[in-house]
Amino acid sequence: MHGEGVPDGRTKVEFRPAGIEDVPALVDLVNSCYRGDSSRQGWTTEADFLDGQRVNADALAELFGRTNTLVLVGESEGEIVTCCELQRSVNGAYFGMFSVRPDLQGAGLGRVVLAEAERTAAREWGCRLIRMKVLKQRPELIAWYERRGYTSTGKTEPFPYGDDALGQPRRDDLAFVELTRELLFD
Repeated sequence: MHGEGVPDGRTKVEFRPAGIEDVPALVDLVNSCYRGDSSRQGWTTEADFLDGQRVNADALAELFGRTNTLVLVGESEGEIVTCCELQRSVNGAYFGMFSVRPDLQGAGLGRVVLAEAERTAAREWGCRLIRMKVLKQRPELIAWYERRGYTSTGKTEPFPYGDDALGQPRRDDLAFVELTRELLFD
């Protein structure tokens, strides 16, 4: 995979597929982006909506056993600073577990990671559509994706209450909206 700098020039990132040996660092990164006090340093926090872990080592390790899944990491100076999950299906690619280290958020790195994920899905897998689920209670995050060409499909999915795999809800009205974007890479 190739490397790319962040638009503000602060961080040079090299992308590569993650391996099982990366699980501990990925668990720390993902949880630091979404839960607890450390997540409040960035703008992707879900701490107001959910307690507990966003991911655990067992769930993450299970992804590496799937033939249709790639966990993509971005490293800077030998440290994993970003990651995302891509799942290939007959309907395109699913994008999830998008994480940028909280102290690096807001510098344009998220755009770089999203573009790399889209290129990977289109060029390596031949996908023409990418989709994701975002908490409907995150209008600022949905707007960020919309500025990057994503649109709502109108589909919603209830939060999986009773399944602690995604955390313990702090509200009873959580739901996901589905966003998609056509991929036009050659």
